[in-house]
Amino acid sequence: MRKTCLWIVRNRWIVIILCVALLIPSVLGMAATKTKYDLLYYLPQDLETVRGQEILLDEFGKGAYSLIVTEGMSINEQLRLEEDIQQVEHVETVIGFASLTKGMLPIALIPETIRTRFAKGDCMLTAVFFDSGSSSDETMNAITSIRSIADERCFISGLSAVVTDTRNLVESQEAIYVGIAVALCALVLMLTMDSFLLPIIFLVCIGISVLWNLGSNCVFGEISYITKAVAAVLQLGVTLDYSIFLWHSYKEQKKLTNDKDVAMAEAIRLTFSSIIGSGLTTIAGFVAICFMSFTLGRDLGLVMSKGVVMGLLGTVILLPCVLRALDKAIEKTSHKPLMFSAAWLGRFVAKHYVVLCIIAALLALPAFYGYRNVHVYYDMSKLMPQELPSIVANNKLEDSFGMSTSHLVLLDAQLGDEDMSAMMDEMSAVDGVTHVLGAKSIDDLGLPRLIEGMIPSAITDSFRSENYQLLLIDSAYVISTDEVNAQIDTLNEILKRYDPSAMLIGEAPCTKDLISCTDTDFKVVSLISIVAIFVIILLVQKSLTLPVILVAVIELAIAANLCVPFYTGTELPFVGPILISTIQLGATVDYAILMTTRYKQNRISGADRTEAVQRAVASGTPSLIVSGIGFFAATYGVSIYSDIHIISSLCRLIARGALVSVIVVVLFLPALLMLLDKIVTKTTLDMRKF
Repeated sequence: MRKTCLWIVRNRWIVIILCVALLIPSVLGMAATKTKYDLLYYLPQDLETVRGQEILLDEFGKGAYSLIVTEGMSINEQLRLEEDIQQVEHVETVIGFASLTKGMLPIALIPETIRTRFAKGDCMLTAVFFDSGSSSDETMNAITSIRSIADERCFISGLSAVVTDTRNLVESQEAIYVGIAVALCALVLMLTMDSFLLPIIFLVCIGISVLWNLGSNCVFGEISYITKAVAAVLQLGVTLDYSIFLWHSYKEQKKLTNDKDVAMAEAIRLTFSSIIGSGLTTIAGFVAICFMSFTLGRDLGLVMSKGVVMGLLGTVILLPCVLRALDKAIEKTSHKPLMFSAAWLGRFVAKHYVVLCIIAALLALPAFYGYRNVHVYYDMSKLMPQELPSIVANNKLEDSFGMSTSHLVLLDAQLGDEDMSAMMDEMSAVDGVTHVLGAKSIDDLGLPRLIEGMIPSAITDSFRSENYQLLLIDSAYVISTDEVNAQIDTLNEILKRYDPSAMLIGEAPCTKDLISCTDTDFKVVSLISIVAIFVIILLVQKSLTLPVILVAVIELAIAANLCVPFYTGTELPFVGPILISTIQLGATVDYAILMTTRYKQNRISGADRTEAVQRAVASGTPSLIVSGIGFFAATYGVSIYSDIHIISSLCRLIARGALVSVIVVVLFLPALLMLLDKIVTKTTLDMRKF
């Protein structure tokens, strides 16, 4: 490996040119990668709610749907608007008050059963079905077109409108996220490292590896907007450690030889050897979330695992070449870093290790209790700024019509009229159900014969297909609440009695399935990540006890971070605990392995346990603080700026987790190593002689 490392350094300009040239396919790959904005898209495909959406599209040509509230419009203005909406590309059906009567029937003559469904006060309601999925480009473009032909009296609600606003907001902010992360991280590094130029070199090289990663996402075809928004920031934080380790190793090697190429080659070799275990454990954590049945985990897990690999390659191939090429410039911009000596901290930990172990044990119980009981939410509208048009429209729908969501029912087309009427009556009596609408309810409006002919056949036909018929159920309950979930259970019980093959679908039933999936996923991911990391540390450290100690410390750091929302009464987005536990695991394991490796090296070189711990803390703490504060600055800045709650919440958790991990690894891990020194030395292969 020495020869390979030396070849890389001596042919540095060739390596730099090749690495930069790879940016061309990376940019093309980024352009070819689509972005998904609907989180319900990642539900398991075998769920009834997901299969029902496919049937709805195949049988009825309907995919997404939105409810549009208009305020202060005359019946003729409403009719013109509905006709204009019907002409929008990818709008399949428009069902509204004016559409039903062609604007020729006075409101007073409409039976109350349908009047209250479509009109309240000076507000009227229109249901719009699209011939494409809720998060497809076609549907989002159709929503944008409808907004362009409507005025301020028109409010477009529903998941597709929320997804459209999400896309617009993310696309306007994602470049700013990266800019904030880079600027704040650079500032921290400039103050804490020994050269003003060095942070810029680090960030440019990491940025190139980030682009390699994002460009290679084209092999997946598409990624989620969450992955796209946070992948660059996460890769920056996770791989920053490797750059710092390489630089410190290079400085140490320069003291041993006058040949800088040889020094850098040896630094590459030593850095690769020391970070390979750390990189594998980080990748293992991200691979663990790929086992989630909710496939957003696989989306983020694959992208971030690949990002760690790209970061490793950038660290041992590109970064050394750039450092050597700019060696003189780095020396000219050198300065005294704003960093304290950690020797006193090493003495403190060694002196008070028993007290620190007791504190860690006392903290564990409340930390893990809060971690296991943190409250989460699943309502997609909570993820967005409340002033967005779609959120305003959702609130308008609830205020004007007492509705929060709508469910769709797919029934056998052969179900008899008598059973259909009885079933609809039962459903109408369920708590929180405001209306049940279908072809039969329109047929049974009780309109005079002269008026019946006014109702367009296309509207009633849109509720029927060769194999199915469709019902629309309006609910007053908010998505993801206990009330709406109980309502869904009751509706399903009624539905299955009349038609065992029938399906209840829509945003609320999908969200209910999402709750069940992620609850199981959390347990599975936690178990897989712990086992995988345990095995990797076992093999890398060649120890039976070090994996137990490190996993315990890592889990304590994660619990200490994620218990804070529980005790402060803060709700997290449903993916928060799963993703943060994995992301923080990746950062903490780097810190823990660094500290443990320093401790082992000191013991093997002949130091007793006290001296080994003191030196490990003194030498390891500066690197951990630089990395931790850099990670904190990058992510906390994004959390303050972002208007999207799921992104700001995740970044805030990551930022706090970086600081918590540094504290736990610097204080509690060395204390545990000192307390269990005799056991560790006897159960670690290369330490047994001590």
